[in-house]
Amino acid sequence: MTRTVYVNGEYLPETEAKVSIFDRSFLMADGVYEVTSVLGGKLIDFEGHLARLERSLNELEMEKPEAFDDLLEIHRKLVDLNGIDEGMIYLQVSRGSAGDRDFVFPDPEVVKPTLVLFTQSKPGLADNPVAKKGIKVISIEDIRWGRRDIKTVQLLYPSMGKMAAKKEGCDDAWLVEDGQVTEGTSNNAYIVKGGKIITRNLSTDILHGITRAAVLRFAREAQMEVEERAFTIAEAQDADEAFVTSASTFVMPVVEIDGAKVGDGKPGPVAKRLREIYLEESIKSGI
Repeated sequence: MTRTVYVNGEYLPETEAKVSIFDRSFLMADGVYEVTSVLGGKLIDFEGHLARLERSLNELEMEKPEAFDDLLEIHRKLVDLNGIDEGMIYLQVSRGSAGDRDFVFPDPEVVKPTLVLFTQSKPGLADNPVAKKGIKVISIEDIRWGRRDIKTVQLLYPSMGKMAAKKEGCDDAWLVEDGQVTEGTSNNAYIVKGGKIITRNLSTDILHGITRAAVLRFAREAQMEVEERAFTIAEAQDADEAFVTSASTFVMPVVEIDGAKVGDGKPGPVAKRLREIYLEESIKSGI
């Protein structure tokens, strides 16, 4: 079935959707994005994603699209038009198209941002069988640009990291800088030792995950101990558990790192419980 997508104020069949070849997201990766999960037809953590989108735009001195205040309505309409029960909505904003290529930003009074949204139907997203067995990760050097806290469309290196993992028969890669894990290619990284949840502290070095914020809040409410600091791959391999969080995987156990089993090589109780809590609470508060 052909999806209905949103492009600059219009709801269109995906086969008719067009963006200029001079759009700066295409030429310069000059764009930001967000991905919001849909569970039971409800948007999960929408307000957090909207707030982070606004922050990303501000950090890049990019104008808000004219439809910014209508984004909730647009998301809901796309869910309805495409019959999404479980899945994702991808949103991308670029600085727009000035009709030619130039390193200099176009005048925002003349060139308006490009706004695109589309859905991805993913039945069984919440009951992902992979979460029952966990994933395997490798470690790679983190050579991305320094503002990882801005959710830009510059995703070449994370894509290369996922492909490197795939070549080794693994599922994902953890990025390492100065001997410390920053995050996964598209997720935040955690270990559990002695019942304590350890994850890297917020800075410009990592994405300020919306799922991360919710999971840590739920963990603290459940009286779990949380420590926000960097950790090494060796420390992760010696941990009792490891896991990642993201809008598309929620809480996903990690059972192997660079060929070494984490704990007994199976998803641990902390990750399992956090996944249960996150899904239960997020579905209740979804909009």
